[in-house]
Amino acid sequence: MTVPSKSVKWLVCALSLSVPTAYGQHLSLANALGGPYSRLFVSRDLPAPTDAAAFPNRWTMEYGNCEKNAAFPVPKNVPHWIVHGVKWNYAEARSWPLSFTKAFAISVLGPKSAPAVQTQFLGNSVGVSAADGMIYAESDDQFVYALNAETGKLIWRYSPISGLFMGTPLVVGDTLYVSSGSVTFSYGNVMRFKRTGFAPRGASAGYNAIIALDRVDGQVKWIYWTRSEDMPTPAYSRGKLYFDNGNGNFYCLAAKTGKLIWKSHVGGMANMSSPIIYHRLVIAGMGNPGYLYALDRRTGKIFWKTKVPDAFNTGAGDVSPVAYHGIVVQDSITSPKRLNGTMTVQNTVIAYNAQSGAILWMKRMGRGPLPPAFKAGMPMVHDGIVYVGSPVTSVYQAYNVYNGKRLWSWHIPDAGPQGSGRGPATFYRGKLYIATGADVYALNPSIGRIVGAYHVGGRFGIVNPVIVGGTVYLANSWDWISAIPLRSIK
Repeated sequence: MTVPSKSVKWLVCALSLSVPTAYGQHLSLANALGGPYSRLFVSRDLPAPTDAAAFPNRWTMEYGNCEKNAAFPVPKNVPHWIVHGVKWNYAEARSWPLSFTKAFAISVLGPKSAPAVQTQFLGNSVGVSAADGMIYAESDDQFVYALNAETGKLIWRYSPISGLFMGTPLVVGDTLYVSSGSVTFSYGNVMRFKRTGFAPRGASAGYNAIIALDRVDGQVKWIYWTRSEDMPTPAYSRGKLYFDNGNGNFYCLAAKTGKLIWKSHVGGMANMSSPIIYHRLVIAGMGNPGYLYALDRRTGKIFWKTKVPDAFNTGAGDVSPVAYHGIVVQDSITSPKRLNGTMTVQNTVIAYNAQSGAILWMKRMGRGPLPPAFKAGMPMVHDGIVYVGSPVTSVYQAYNVYNGKRLWSWHIPDAGPQGSGRGPATFYRGKLYIATGADVYALNPSIGRIVGAYHVGGRFGIVNPVIVGGTVYLANSWDWISAIPLRSIK
């Protein structure tokens, strides 16, 4: 897509006209012209074409791909800054100083819950996406952001609806796809759960939708509304958008128009388990009860489903699966047990046959206190090895993807009472990069030993380091987006 000239003047815009919805109706967005939620567009800060060409040109699922390894080498003949890296911090709408070691409202919420609440309601839950010289992020401050990857300057910011944006923006062609949904349950839903054992998450607790925006300026193209949360990141494949949500449904939409192609009700609820597209399958987990599902992406029919043994709480509905060479890997909190008055759990890594759903191996990562909020770790697989963390015990471990043999275990420094190790690692040029706690670590991937570290501040949620050339791009629970040169992690 042609990027407008950087000489175009700065604009402040709002959608004062109605936009088509997925139902063919029209919707006037509830944003006052010139108000704090108006769309801001600073066209002069768009990237140069040479910068855009060195970046990935699309982002089709959470953390970038089925392996969840967001690493993008670049050739040497690209602009100097891309090879050598840049450094900047961008303060989002509700930013909390990175130098503050204690979370917002900690005096009321306590040291264990306050960081989790800040991730869920003020900051960035997951990582950024990078495409065409731009960095995109969704934030629970109710905004979606687009920044210049070199300078960190704002290109556009928009809050199309009043909702929490907890996913990773997808980028396909000239369109950005984002999802909105609340983690909360209304009182009526709590009572419903008490009566029936199930209640849709996020229903009547906020606005829930999948939204298509213009990639360059942030204008809304279409909105597909749902009745329960759409916290997971959708997945894109061949002109279609796939997502799961808090009402136990999987959906397939036409990516151009937002028109529903199929909907399948499987039961349970998706929390943060975003789907992957693996060959003909759409794969994601549902909690309460805990199952991993594989659906035929053409029809929405269940291809296989496998119960997660002894899954507990949100369990399998929290963690997105990874796929590699016919094997799907996911982890979940399991085996609840009260010890000395404290609820404890295991974090269990499970490998499945991608064609049948049969369990190939299971490994437990250790027992510890039940963490607040997101309770497991997001796996990443590279070159036959699964790397996964556990906030239950604040460790990172490596497993052989074929037989489950544990290769090493690394205890995360300064984990804090809320636990560390939620986000997926990134493998890049012989090193393993992990963003957890307030720091980014570089590990020797063969033995699990630190070879470098960099203190960012704030706190990282389910965040992966996105690496393009010589720069690591990160989103923070303190509501910041950061760029760090790889050479600084030492």
